[in-house]
Amino acid sequence: MDAFPRKGAGYVLAATAFVCVWAVLCWPWLSGAVTIPFDAKAHFQAQIQFLAQALHSGQSPFWTHNVFGGSPQVADPQSLIFSPAIILALLSPSPSFRAVDAYVLAHLLAGGLALMMFFRDRNWHPVGGLMAALVFAFGASAAWRVQHVGQIASLAFFAIAFWLTARMLQRSSLLAGAFAGFSAGLMVLEPDQVALLGCYILVGMVVAHWVSGGWVAVWRSLPAIAAASVAGIATIALPLLWTWLFAEATTRPAIDLAEAGRGSLHPASLLTAFFGDLFGALDPKVDFWGPYNNPDWAKELFLSQNMGQVYFGALPLLLLIAPGLTRGWLWDRAVRPLTLLFAFMVLFALGRYTPVFGLAYDYLPGVKVFRRPADATFLVGGLGALLSGYVLHRILTAEPGTSFRRDLLAAAAILLAVAGLALALSQEAGHLRDAWKPVALALGWFAAAAVVFVLLRRWRGGMAPVAAAVLVTGVLAADLGVNNGPNESTALPPQLYDVLRPETHNETIAVLKRLTAQPAGSPRRDRVELLGMGFEWPNAALVHGFDHTLGYNPLRLADFSEAVGTRDGIASPSERKFTPLFPSYRCRLANMLGLRYIASPVPIEQVDRSLQDGDLKLVARTKDGYVYENPRALPRVLFAGGWQLADFEGMKQGGQWPEFDPRQAVLLEVEPPEAAPEGPSLVKGEVRLTRYENTEIEVEVTAAAGGFVVLNDIWHPWWRAQVDGVETEILRANVLFRAVQVPAGTHKVRFSFHAVEGAIAEMRERVSPPAVEDDLPLPLPPLRDEPVIAQTDGLLPSMLAGPSPAVRDSLRLGPATAAPPREVVSSVQGY
Repeated sequence: MDAFPRKGAGYVLAATAFVCVWAVLCWPWLSGAVTIPFDAKAHFQAQIQFLAQALHSGQSPFWTHNVFGGSPQVADPQSLIFSPAIILALLSPSPSFRAVDAYVLAHLLAGGLALMMFFRDRNWHPVGGLMAALVFAFGASAAWRVQHVGQIASLAFFAIAFWLTARMLQRSSLLAGAFAGFSAGLMVLEPDQVALLGCYILVGMVVAHWVSGGWVAVWRSLPAIAAASVAGIATIALPLLWTWLFAEATTRPAIDLAEAGRGSLHPASLLTAFFGDLFGALDPKVDFWGPYNNPDWAKELFLSQNMGQVYFGALPLLLLIAPGLTRGWLWDRAVRPLTLLFAFMVLFALGRYTPVFGLAYDYLPGVKVFRRPADATFLVGGLGALLSGYVLHRILTAEPGTSFRRDLLAAAAILLAVAGLALALSQEAGHLRDAWKPVALALGWFAAAAVVFVLLRRWRGGMAPVAAAVLVTGVLAADLGVNNGPNESTALPPQLYDVLRPETHNETIAVLKRLTAQPAGSPRRDRVELLGMGFEWPNAALVHGFDHTLGYNPLRLADFSEAVGTRDGIASPSERKFTPLFPSYRCRLANMLGLRYIASPVPIEQVDRSLQDGDLKLVARTKDGYVYENPRALPRVLFAGGWQLADFEGMKQGGQWPEFDPRQAVLLEVEPPEAAPEGPSLVKGEVRLTRYENTEIEVEVTAAAGGFVVLNDIWHPWWRAQVDGVETEILRANVLFRAVQVPAGTHKVRFSFHAVEGAIAEMRERVSPPAVEDDLPLPLPPLRDEPVIAQTDGLLPSMLAGPSPAVRDSLRLGPATAAPPREVVSSVQGY
């Protein structure tokens, strides 16, 4: 038994056993009988589909116009562009649900194998590595939160980086260091809190190595650490710059402490480590009664029932208690840092219930960026896997005749005490009838674990390693398969997400695709709004190629969100948020967005009660709901001959527009580059949208006089424009959109997205902003004789052109008035 692990034999057997268990436990998803639901479909399936379609159509996936008026995919940490998902996207233009599920589950396989390699490098018993791999892949949040694809990927790359970092420190290997840095870079390429905490664990490993080895260990490890740092920085530098700049421009540049605390793990959830289905999260016959659905226990906690599940097996938990705690093996020098980190992760996950999270929030860089301290349960499972595997290694390599009777008796007393606590809490909550069965079943699993413990100590013959592997694999796999197996949080029928298949026959999707189709060269590219059609609908536009005003993503550009009223998602009509600038579907901003079709499961008047008869036209009735048309929606691209100054921030806050016709004038915050008199113009121009792709847009314009090509896509600093091949400035226009000044005649305007050049330029401006000469007077628009007052529907007076009224009053400029339009062409289409 002692020589067995050192020979390295048996790891092939252990790895084979792990792969077989992975295939069996993952078969419901691999077979296609069920699919990973919720975020894995509504968000990540759509992201992978968009990525695949972009690559197979020869387009760049760096920008999407399909959701939120446009968004920089290259900077979105959940776009999966910089992940192994790109291989899946390259292989198929339409990755199936099964393929994406297999991709997600393969991360758990890779992470488990990495932990086995960690055990092998240390000559620890292969059965201990086998148990660590099983617990890592199918315990705690790895099993219950598999729908969080990005966090599953971060957890897997953490395991790989953990193994390679340990090898780097153990061997002072430059090659291991380079791969460790690369793996850590992949872990944080699409940053989330799991990746952040994983980074702190890796740093803790290095510090522990230095403390235990002294200056000799420090000097020997520096070259390998330098190699890891270079590889890691090279991997993440540009993607993290993109993500940081994007996050700064979104609605969530940081999370305040109170908001983050609402994602805390309630202490009662720790009982699920002992009794997996204590609160009815697994049993469909029991209504979940845990702390996140029990206001008497927890108020203002926003976690779903699966986020509080931390069960990782009776045998591993038993070993952590006895002999891990009872003999102090968890304090062995080999795993002492892991034990401390395990305790820290538990306290961190508890969030507002201990002081630890508050201190981490204030003093650990990066913590303020993420919500839900309960995300630390991913690392609780991972570190618990390592520690329980180590304790099993100690048991299997202990001297013959070592007695663990007292340890088992102590463990039994502890388990019975915890069971009594669980039953007492259930009695107090009025759910004793629901709780006694899972508690009794859990005690049965602990009894089985105790039997395994005894048998592992008694079987010491030549076949003992094989017997130990079979015994641990069988009991632990059965335990995790029953208690952490497919459930309503992790496995649902694929038919529920049919709307996210490119080949779907959904009637509403077919109607919208038909209605939004346009002939080549048309200036129109109508937007739609999927108004609360269901959780799986908001990102359907990424799959089917039409443009949606809303979407599903926690990160979205703040300018658009503040103006239009977007939220993370819109699963139901009641979640539609109107704003001062978008107070109704009959409003100027809706028209300028080109929002022409609205699909709703309920009559639209129940959502927008300000609508009058005839404001919207019902054009289709499907089994999903109603499809309405806004006949006043403007084309995606148009020509405006004149311009007016406006206060965009004031407009967003007050909701009032200057009196103007978007076909005669464009609203600007600054004067245009080429001198032109301010005011509307009746000049008529013909525009054709000759090319419209993710990152390339081409417009042909013909006009008798100079003016502006207005593209009603959201303005973003990484876009560039050319007029007849000559670079020109893109002006922020009409609060949200883009405009380019063009001279008279026929011209080709080209918009292109430059992620690298744009991000570097933006970063340069942040580091060294252009100097402002205070001595020079501010340029002001010409004063006018009379104010312009909007005469529409009894609204308040519109915003004054030029600086806001407050600014004009402070400078004693008096009121502003509108100049008469310049009549170049007498006829213009009505607005």
